[in-house]
Amino acid sequence: MQRYNAKARVDMQTRNHQDEGMNNERSSVLGLLSTDSLTLVTAIGAGLMAGVFFTFSNFVMPALAKVSADQGTAAMQSINIEAINRWFMGALFGTAAACLVLAVVSFRSFWSDAGAEPRAILRFAGAVAYVVGAIAITAAFNVPRNNALAVLDPTAASSAAVWSRYLGEWVFWNHVRTGSSLVSAIALTLAYGMRP
Repeated sequence: MQRYNAKARVDMQTRNHQDEGMNNERSSVLGLLSTDSLTLVTAIGAGLMAGVFFTFSNFVMPALAKVSADQGTAAMQSINIEAINRWFMGALFGTAAACLVLAVVSFRSFWSDAGAEPRAILRFAGAVAYVVGAIAITAAFNVPRNNALAVLDPTAASSAAVWSRYLGEWVFWNHVRTGSSLVSAIALTLAYGMRP
């Protein structure tokens, strides 16, 4: 009877260890899949935003610079109104939210027993590049210029000088957003490509 109980206990412990191992393996695989999936989606979002910003730097703003100041001002005021829609804002801020999650997950891995792996460093760098270079730059430099332009009367005599200054400053910061979003997309794509 005692031998039977001891054998049953050993069998039970073995089964519990196997179950724990399977659960740990399952949760680590799910965690890896979730992080990899989020990395891929975030890379696509950052690439999409880099494309949007590039479009403005490459031909939208140069085209608006070639028309009269009142036409350029009116057109940009209209663009800024239309930009506030669920698709653009969803891509801009949804990518930022995903970057914040990736930054936290990656940052936490820096202090794991294994240390920071190259994938985590790339994910962290890509996330920070987007949040700082696309979101913080937009909030600090592009949005205030858009707000100042929004209240401007395009036909006023002083509008031409404001428009000229707006073009130079806004486009410069848009170049920064473009480059940062592109760097983010590249870093996140490299991190995704390094998955096991």
